[in-house]
Amino acid sequence: MSEVAKALRERRANVWEQAKALADKAADENRNFSGEEESTWTALNSELDALDKRIKSVLEGEQRAKDAEDAMSKLRGEPRGKSTGPGNPGAEELRKFLTGDGPRFFDVRPQGPVNFRALSKATGGAGGNTVPTSFYDRLVAHLIETSSILDAGATILNTSSGEALEIPKTTAHSSAAIVAEAGTIGSSDPAFGMVTLGAYKYGNLIKVSRELVTDTGVDLEGYLAMQTGRALGNAFGAHAITGDGSAKPRGIITDATAGATGPTGVTGGFGSQSTVGQGADLLIDLFHSVISPYRKSAACQWMMADATAGTIRKIKTSEGQYIWQPSVVVGQPDTILGKPVLTDPNVPAIGLGNESVIFGDFSQYFVRMAGGIRFERSEDFAFDSDMVTFRALMRADAALVDLTGAVKTFTGGAS
Repeated sequence: MSEVAKALRERRANVWEQAKALADKAADENRNFSGEEESTWTALNSELDALDKRIKSVLEGEQRAKDAEDAMSKLRGEPRGKSTGPGNPGAEELRKFLTGDGPRFFDVRPQGPVNFRALSKATGGAGGNTVPTSFYDRLVAHLIETSSILDAGATILNTSSGEALEIPKTTAHSSAAIVAEAGTIGSSDPAFGMVTLGAYKYGNLIKVSRELVTDTGVDLEGYLAMQTGRALGNAFGAHAITGDGSAKPRGIITDATAGATGPTGVTGGFGSQSTVGQGADLLIDLFHSVISPYRKSAACQWMMADATAGTIRKIKTSEGQYIWQPSVVVGQPDTILGKPVLTDPNVPAIGLGNESVIFGDFSQYFVRMAGGIRFERSEDFAFDSDMVTFRALMRADAALVDLTGAVKTFTGGAS
């Protein structure tokens, strides 16, 4: 990590301490923030968010510099680590497709079994510097960055085609009981339903100047991977949170069950920590509404919108400790009750009846990816502006497959 990244990290820790001191003072005096303090608190939280983005940008910039150095090493004939060159299967065919020397279409498929939960975001610390990174992996990394569901550890099913895929979903577990000697053992079977995962088509168009396509010094593969991954990730990510299953995937909120409900008269929020059953108590209730086996899962996490995160940052437990704990490791998320927190703009905001916080085992949310991602190339679509147009198509569907309480939500109470 560079000195710049370290300095930004130290600045973030300092800003957090300032915000903490401000909240501590108001709590010790048993009062709400004054107008000036509220403005300061908002400014500090905004700076925290800005620092998080800056740290991420710096780390990504350092990785790009490393990639550029690898490319120069390649030109000089020196040994290199990460590469998208000829040693990477399919790289030559991809470049021919991009420049128009190959076919008009190119299917980007995973090489061998792929588990999205094991994919990193192509960072050096995660091993990105030691192995070649394929175009598929780079595209998927950007897909994960923009879809919190994929980042949270959803189970990914890769299929070669898009026919309907029947997945059993658990609606109730079997049970046991003490049986007297020679007594009859009662039967108790788990209850299963069935969810059908189809293949809804997502697509986007990218126009690229001919100069950019023909310039061999430009990382066109990286540019297309970034733009396509973000576009497809944003489109699918919205449905993965709140999709109703009608001509779109079923969002995780659609099938999750209520784990905690906000108090009456607080506009769907968390109320006052000075009142029993409100504030941090509600998040603790939500935490324990998910049974232990699911809470122990590596994919058990919190998810909420940024504004909700800003509210929860102020909440303390009855012992006076902040329930939100900042991460001390670069690149790792902050935690609530020891579990990572992810933010997603598609999660509903705090409000009456809104499911504004999601908590549980996200591996029980199944995402079906059908046939990889198909790229098609056209020189005719934007002929008058000498632009080459690339069309990317992805087919996917998703649903929660364990309805016994693997994923729970916080719902804003009545007014």
